Amino acid sequence: MIQPSLKAGLVQLRALADFIDLGSGNASFVYYESVKPASVLIPADDSAKLATLTLPKPCFKRLNEDSIELKPSNDVLALKTGTVVWARLFNASGDGVADFAMGTDIILNSYDIVMGATQRLDSIILKPVF
Repeated sequence: MIQPSLKAGLVQLRALADFIDLGSGNASFVYYESVKPASVLIPADDSAKLATLTLPKPCFKRLNEDSIELKPSNDVLALKTGTVVWARLFNASGDGVADFAMGTDIILNSYDIVMGATQRLDSIILKPVF
C-alpha cells in the first residue's frame, strides 16, 4: 500500500471531490439501517434505506491544512424510522464512491432516525488516510 504525503493526499481528495460531482445529477449520502457491506461494490439493500441527503454541485467547499471540506447537504425528511448503521456516498452518476460507518466515520447527534424528521449533514470533512 502506498503511503502518500499530506500534500499528495490532499490533491487526491480534491480529485475525489471532482469525481463526486461527475455526472448529470447530484451526489448523495444514503443512510442505511442494515449491516454495512464488506465492499462498496456490493449493492446496498434498498429496503434498509432511511434517508437520502443530496449534496450541492459543486460539492467542494474548501481546502484545509489537513483535509478538504464539502458543502453541507440539503435538508431531507427521513423515509422511515430506524437506527442508522452506515452510509454510502454516491457520485452524481449514481456510482458508489465510499461506505462510512456511523460513530467512527460519520458522527451524528443521534443515530435514531424518526420517519418525517429532518436530516442534514452540516459539516463534511474528508481527511487523507496515512
